Amino acid sequence: MSTTVSRSVSAPVGTSAQPPARTRTRDNPFLARLRADELTLMLGLRVSRTADILRIAHSTGHHAVMIDLEHSMMSLQEAAALCATAADLGMTPLVRVAEKEYGAIGRLLDGGAHGIVFPRVETAAEALVLSRACRFPPQGQRSQTTMVPQFGMRPTPAATLNPELDALTIVQILVETPLGVANADEIAAVEGVDLLAIGANDLTAELGVPGDYRDPRFRDAVETVARACQRHGKMVQLAGIGDLSLVETFQLPGVCPLYTTGMDTDLLFAGARDRAHTYAAWRAAQRAKASAAGEANATGKED
Repeated sequence: MSTTVSRSVSAPVGTSAQPPARTRTRDNPFLARLRADELTLMLGLRVSRTADILRIAHSTGHHAVMIDLEHSMMSLQEAAALCATAADLGMTPLVRVAEKEYGAIGRLLDGGAHGIVFPRVETAAEALVLSRACRFPPQGQRSQTTMVPQFGMRPTPAATLNPELDALTIVQILVETPLGVANADEIAAVEGVDLLAIGANDLTAELGVPGDYRDPRFRDAVETVARACQRHGKMVQLAGIGDLSLVETFQLPGVCPLYTTGMDTDLLFAGARDRAHTYAAWRAAQRAKASAAGEANATGKED
């Protein structure tokens, strides 16, 4: 089997457009929450490897975690273990994959991921192939399994397991290039795509204005994707912007209330920096007091 999804998974036989409409036995609770316009907070995980970070995320009010395999050295086994524990705690675990590899996608879903985030998708054809890698026939070509963490590793007949997992599975497409923006309407129209996201950092870099979220070209791109999502009944997440005053200016129809509060690396750095500054300020204050006391003593002796 080839290592790429595009060669391993094909469009349904006899059609180059949409897969058969999905039959959901129940609504997806994560997507339902977003459709209800409820604030949904997600913590990004890049360097954390133990369940402690998941308990921290849960106890601090996060509703989801996004495990980032695109920018980390984390293994599939570690990612799957984090996914299963996050779900046990009542959170939605998503995994951003590094490559569009059919085998990795299936193993992550089998291991407990509730959704896959696909970076740098640029065409509807590519989005269709990726969505089919995440779902069982006839909606896709996900390899059959019988035991998953979502069902407590209880052997479950395909007739029950397949529709339930298909309903639970979330396919998120990252639009990060001008070509992806140009094809946003066709991508949003793909039946198997549940959620889009604009990768602000990569997209501004592709536009030649890295990190300039106020550039009119970036604004136009966000509006284009948001309109496409609204037209096709989909939602889009604006990802990568931490300045909430700026995020507020992008509250457009179609943009959902899913916010990544930060990556674990960012939060660890900020916490360590602030703690170091606190100790440095405390030490400086100590020395200032000691110096002032010394000057007072010297003055007293002179008198």
